Amino acid sequence: MYYSSGNYEAFAHPLKPEGIENKSAYIIGSGLAGLTAACYLVRDAQMDGSRIHILEKDALPGGACDGWDYAQLGFTMRGGREMDNHFEVMWDLYRDIPSIEDPNMSLLDYYYYLNKKDPNYSMCRATVNRGQDAHTDNKFGLSDKGQMEIMKLFFTPEKELENKVITDYFDDEVLNSNFWLYWRTMFAFENWHSALEMKRYIQRYIHHIDGLPDFSALRFTKYNQYESMILPMVNYLKDHGVDFQYGVKVDDVQFDIEPDHKVVTGLQITKDGKQEQLDLTENDLVFITNGSCVENSSFGSQDEPAKFNTELKPGGVWDMWKNIASQDKSFGHPHKFCSTPEKTNWMSATVTTLDDKIPPYIEKITKRDPFSGRVVTGGIVTVKDSNWLMSWTFNRQPQFRDQPKDQLVGWIYGLFTDVPGNYIKKPMRDCTGKEICMEWLYHLGVPEDQIEEMAEKSANTIPCMMPYITAFFMPRQKDDRPNVVPEGAKNFAFIGQFAETPRDTIFTTEYSMRTGMEAVYTLCDIDRGVPEVWGSAYDVRDLLYATTKLRDGKPITDMDLNPVEKMALKTALKKIKDTDVYNLLVEFGNVPDEELKEELPDAKAQIM
Repeated sequence: MYYSSGNYEAFAHPLKPEGIENKSAYIIGSGLAGLTAACYLVRDAQMDGSRIHILEKDALPGGACDGWDYAQLGFTMRGGREMDNHFEVMWDLYRDIPSIEDPNMSLLDYYYYLNKKDPNYSMCRATVNRGQDAHTDNKFGLSDKGQMEIMKLFFTPEKELENKVITDYFDDEVLNSNFWLYWRTMFAFENWHSALEMKRYIQRYIHHIDGLPDFSALRFTKYNQYESMILPMVNYLKDHGVDFQYGVKVDDVQFDIEPDHKVVTGLQITKDGKQEQLDLTENDLVFITNGSCVENSSFGSQDEPAKFNTELKPGGVWDMWKNIASQDKSFGHPHKFCSTPEKTNWMSATVTTLDDKIPPYIEKITKRDPFSGRVVTGGIVTVKDSNWLMSWTFNRQPQFRDQPKDQLVGWIYGLFTDVPGNYIKKPMRDCTGKEICMEWLYHLGVPEDQIEEMAEKSANTIPCMMPYITAFFMPRQKDDRPNVVPEGAKNFAFIGQFAETPRDTIFTTEYSMRTGMEAVYTLCDIDRGVPEVWGSAYDVRDLLYATTKLRDGKPITDMDLNPVEKMALKTALKKIKDTDVYNLLVEFGNVPDEELKEELPDAKAQIM
């Protein structure tokens, strides 16, 4: 496997790999990574679909990408997905997956025109004082010192960041800024999470710094993540004869391990309550989803809280990874991620409005008609003064294809589940759906004497506790996640959020899909490049533009420097005057030069 960029390889069709007709595939888990691996086996490895077997312990595919209507509960979605225009693997695959909305269009085309005609951006990023605009006003509010702390992290080698936490690099100069409010609520970072992952995120999305405050950098699907992303892939795979097996738990993966030759020889599975043994050969390719961010998640209901299930029991994904990891040191260290649920949990809740009482409060804050079918919140609205650090969002409606036209389905989440709310004096994790809705309505500005009745009769709210939802953000070192294809592996790969691939960022759809593509391309020796991670971290134009935006538009000449530093900066700028370097500094707003600014009016447009 190798990486490539540009149209030359992006549009090439791979030749059929030698010997592929003699191989079979067993994919453990039907999450986005597993489905992606199956799609690339069909499309690029040209493996017959009947030889691809997807083993899923649950009753439905999709893993963390869910979106279901339970008869006994109502509409539920544990999370949502944010995409950007440089999810290179996603768009590479989706150009050949038919849309379920328009069979004549690919998923890529459908998403492209959906977001072209209805671009995403937020009209109110945060509220305070019960529904009042917090007026973050697209500003980061970083001091010079805070900016330097971010820059230092950006340039610190990953090796030095191993097992370090974010607060080893950021202090109150960053942590009390709008920047951190935007960042932690958008990506679900906590102060104690990995500094290494934080660095990767900053580098990965440096080209979108200007779109962070108002979410204009993001692309969203039309419906929930299951119907918009998972279902089209499942349909594509079924059309090619892929074998889906539900209710099948993989308890252990058996290996024959020698120094430079590692082979999966069998799978120990539980099917219909009975243990079975699948004996495999080197021609059987095995794709292992190790770990899960939604393992042990549980739903509550309108009248019952969701249980905080922290005990990892035999037969789960984490248990399987522990069994695998005990066999070879290159298979990772799951305990680094699944041992501290108090540091890896947060809660979400799906709220469905039942009448016309709540929508006006949503419209007042978002400044958009939530029934228009177009962008509503444009991303999350964060309640800045919430004890739970609550955020909420209503994406394009309807969120479910069978959703009644007079209902809205939205999503609420809180990062701090162990502290009492502002209105409901209980930790979020102890609250029923109705109580979570009451806390939300309080922050929307609903009069207090109407809150309880509205939460009970005008909404149905389903809470979900996820003890390991940010397990992958825990401080780690290089070998804690196994490489997608470990050294010496002949017929197996690790895929998903707990496999290691360079530069890309976990907790994204792109990361899962990238591991699936890299796994197939490596094991099948496909002669076509995997699209490399978008290289904005190496583009001086993106870096210069991001520097200006991070400073809220102020040039570097406005920095609070001592006399010696000011003289050094002035001398340096004088030396590069009338060079292309100086012109770039002016073009991207780092240095004021009114004459040149008039000649170069739209710097950002030239690099998008």
